[in-house]
Amino acid sequence: MTTDIADPRLDFVSCLDPSGLHRMAYWEWGARDNPRVVVCVHGLTRQGRDFDTLARALAPDWRVVCPDVVGRGRSDWLAEPMAYQVPTYVADMVTLLARLGAEQVDWVGTSMGGLIGLGLASLHDRAGRSPVRRLVLNDVGPALGADAVQRIGAYVGQPRRFASEEEAADYLWSISNSFGPHSREQWLGLTRPQIKAVNDAQGAGFVPHYDPHIGLPFKAVTPELAAAGEAVLWQRYDTLRCPTLLIRGADSDLLSHETAQAMTQRGPRARLVELPGVGHAPTLVQAEQVALVREFLQSP
Repeated sequence: MTTDIADPRLDFVSCLDPSGLHRMAYWEWGARDNPRVVVCVHGLTRQGRDFDTLARALAPDWRVVCPDVVGRGRSDWLAEPMAYQVPTYVADMVTLLARLGAEQVDWVGTSMGGLIGLGLASLHDRAGRSPVRRLVLNDVGPALGADAVQRIGAYVGQPRRFASEEEAADYLWSISNSFGPHSREQWLGLTRPQIKAVNDAQGAGFVPHYDPHIGLPFKAVTPELAAAGEAVLWQRYDTLRCPTLLIRGADSDLLSHETAQAMTQRGPRARLVELPGVGHAPTLVQAEQVALVREFLQSP
């Protein structure tokens, strides 16, 4: 195997949607011929380069694939905004796995990325095999905290423009300081792929690197729809049989301690690790968080 861990390769795969086709971008680290594949999927407003630190750590032993979920990063935007929902994302990941030629993968999913992984892991072929061998759920579960949903809904899709990377980093920190302590260098590293440069009638600047419409389905959820969705997610979770690591920020407002404990008692009976001083959601850039994921993926 030939291994490249310095920088990722960018590639695209065409996926089907109700309006036709869209391209999903994905970043790939490590050897293409490595049969050990780990897919890392980001949260609602983020993109695949969130996992650069983790990917570099895993690339010597895994082929690491970090997609930009449609509507984010280098991926296309959907013609129909209400299609920005988990079933669309799961279908895209099935297409991605076919492109990778991987019958089974390990999955690391942060927030929305964890829900996508949960949905994918609950699918089985006629022989009863799931495409997910091991599952890491990073600060997410079948029940989502209402306060967190309201907090995220208040900023997702809001028009923003920044004069500099530093200004963008300051704003993103103001809405994301629950991610836990980061050095300025670490935070700028997470910020740069999160914005894109523009030069238009307003002059040069930076804007968020996602389709503002991704928030429309999120904001359209009523209490009744939320309850129905939670019931479906628990049903799906209870079908999982793959080893599952549940990481929770001890101060998380999205994943409650009670929900996390319930996840250790049903379905795959997840192994729970709570991280002090962190809310929603751990970024998996700190050395101890990287080691936690690596140890789980390597365990027999």
